[in-house]
Amino acid sequence: MKKMLALAAVTLAVCAHAQEFPAGKPVTIVVPFAAGGPTDRVARDLAEALRKPLGGASVIIDNVPGAGSSIGAAKVARANPDGYTLLLNHIAMATVPTLVRNVPFKVETDFEYLGIVNDVPMTLIAKPSLPATNYKELTTWIAANKGKINLGNAGIGSASHLCGLLYQSATKTEMTPVPYKGTAPAITDLIGGQIDLLCDQSTNTSPQIEAKKVKAYAVTTPKRLTTPLLKDLPTLDEAGLKNFQVTIWHGLYAPKGTPAPVLKKLSDALKLALKDADFIKREEALGAVVATDGRIEPEGHKKFVAAEIAKWSPIIKAAGVYAD
Repeated sequence: MKKMLALAAVTLAVCAHAQEFPAGKPVTIVVPFAAGGPTDRVARDLAEALRKPLGGASVIIDNVPGAGSSIGAAKVARANPDGYTLLLNHIAMATVPTLVRNVPFKVETDFEYLGIVNDVPMTLIAKPSLPATNYKELTTWIAANKGKINLGNAGIGSASHLCGLLYQSATKTEMTPVPYKGTAPAITDLIGGQIDLLCDQSTNTSPQIEAKKVKAYAVTTPKRLTTPLLKDLPTLDEAGLKNFQVTIWHGLYAPKGTPAPVLKKLSDALKLALKDADFIKREEALGAVVATDGRIEPEGHKKFVAAEIAKWSPIIKAAGVYAD
């Protein structure tokens, strides 16, 4: 009888907590990358869109960069599972298990999955002085310059690093990786001609493409984009790299053990945020596509990440480059 009463008390406490959540307290979204970057921008847009469905609660951003996103993710994995500390991470959730050899958490079991937020296309761009005017000419140039090509990235584990690994694997071409501390210095050196190529998110490259400061050759989506600026770029798949697809998706997570009623409130709030007209407009301005498919459900989100882990693990192991 005492055990039953104790269990009932715990159940009532959990239900009361769920009914109160977020109870006037701020909800923190940890972003495992530096402020001002593309993931940070998505997080701030999402924070604004979540306020209303969370009853007007304050939603704040905590930037915790480092080690391919594993430092920030570890902070959330260790956080009190009460719904007040969340994680917004991108494709790194699928690459960290291989990219960080001593990762201090398990992606599959240390988090509650809340849903995918968006997909951001990648663009293959080059220094303005590169002679190729289209992707076919670019492949000829690459073939003629084997062993001499510098491929920039925003650091180990970054979106541009991952895209570069996959591109080299697909083309069976080795290029010299040039890592930077962020996308901005990488693009600056690309414009200046210090590096030859970069594969990065449209959120970063679109302003440079529009200003004609770089040359753009292709996008990494399965279909051509509809945005006026990028609609004329071919996909790498149609250009000859069959089944080449990379999108930098973002997902929202809570610590393992967060009460089910709280998770439902968060998941429901996320779905409403993804339908918010202002949020959709902001994401479209970044070149991102807001998720609407089955991945916005927790189970669909989790299955998708498992498939992405299986996709990226052999590519990272073959490259032999790690974030720790």
